[in-house]
Amino acid sequence: MSQRTSTSTTLSFSQLLSLNAYWLGISFMWNALHPLVLPAILITLVPDSKKNTYLGLLTFAGLLTAMIVQPLAGAISDRWQSRYGRRRPLMLGATILECVFLLILGWSGGLVWLCVGYLGLQVCSNTAQGPLQGLLRDRVPPSQLGLASSLKILLDLIGLVIAGLAAGRMLQTSAGGPMMIMLLLIALLLMSGAITIFFTPEEPAGRGARETQTASDAGPAMGWQAGYRALIAERALFLLGIYGLQAFGQYYLGDVLRVSDPARRAGDLLASVGAGTILLVISGAWVIGRLGAKKILYVSSGITALGLLLMSFTDRMSVVIIFGCLVGAGIGLFLSSNWTLANRLAPETQSGKFLGLMNLATAGSAAVARLQGPAVDYLNSARPGEWIGYRGVFMFGAACILASALFLARIEQRS
Repeated sequence: MSQRTSTSTTLSFSQLLSLNAYWLGISFMWNALHPLVLPAILITLVPDSKKNTYLGLLTFAGLLTAMIVQPLAGAISDRWQSRYGRRRPLMLGATILECVFLLILGWSGGLVWLCVGYLGLQVCSNTAQGPLQGLLRDRVPPSQLGLASSLKILLDLIGLVIAGLAAGRMLQTSAGGPMMIMLLLIALLLMSGAITIFFTPEEPAGRGARETQTASDAGPAMGWQAGYRALIAERALFLLGIYGLQAFGQYYLGDVLRVSDPARRAGDLLASVGAGTILLVISGAWVIGRLGAKKILYVSSGITALGLLLMSFTDRMSVVIIFGCLVGAGIGLFLSSNWTLANRLAPETQSGKFLGLMNLATAGSAAVARLQGPAVDYLNSARPGEWIGYRGVFMFGAACILASALFLARIEQRS
């Protein structure tokens, strides 16, 4: 039987929440690790003058891995045959392995083991995320895609805010060091993953479903291909603009603003961006339904670019937090609208593959953003005390976000 039949029934709010619960744990994990925990661990293992270079290259390798693994895992889950469904078996196995690599990261017995733990975690996490993205498209009817997408983004952002407020403070106060944070990440990851895996039913996936998928999706896949490519490009440029802030924000606060506790203050900045994002995501489904996703994406590009430019010209932490809320508002509009379009354009029974391809934009842009690390160190050293490397990250980000809007005209909005 084809998985297509599952999308004909309207889901309750509790069912939508269970379906998306795993995103809370995933978001908390990566928003704690990338901007807060990894920079704090790495600075103890590498020369201070090269910290941006090492951080940039390490996370580039990890995100390049994610860019390959996630669409591959999604495509495998599209064709997986199991009495338990095609998505959840891969998700369960990958989640268990994630916990192993988080423990390796918490131990951090040197730079080599840090790389092993980080890269292994990227493989496992993205093996889980590929099928998870397809699961939403399998289970949610078209009339609820806007609501389901906004709920997914909302849980992502709640994880971001919790990570910003909790992880930075734990790094500052925890006697157990990174291991205590890793145990917290494991606990939340397992709880949120269990809710989605065990409370979201799937139909058994067998040979008949596979043959139906292949035949039914050949037309839609080709019909929406050009628009989907444009959507991927738009997402890639927009996210490239904001990932530089995420990657080097902690070092920027320590070097430029001279804050005494950069990990904690970076967490506060992350939380302010997340709070501004949440305010817009909560009303995302309603706004998208009335104005259309493409119009919202144009507005989000302008707001986010303005916020980044304003941040580049201030040297006060309180003002940075205010402008961070503006950036967050623009990101909130972008995330809800972009993900809604992605789900509407993806062929129904190949959703794992097509939504996994969106990770070419997500992980790919995050990886490219990390390559700014060597340039940041070089420019900062070329003119000591002026920190033109960090300011260049903000200006480059604003330019990328404005350029992303150029691809919107090529996207046909599917009702």
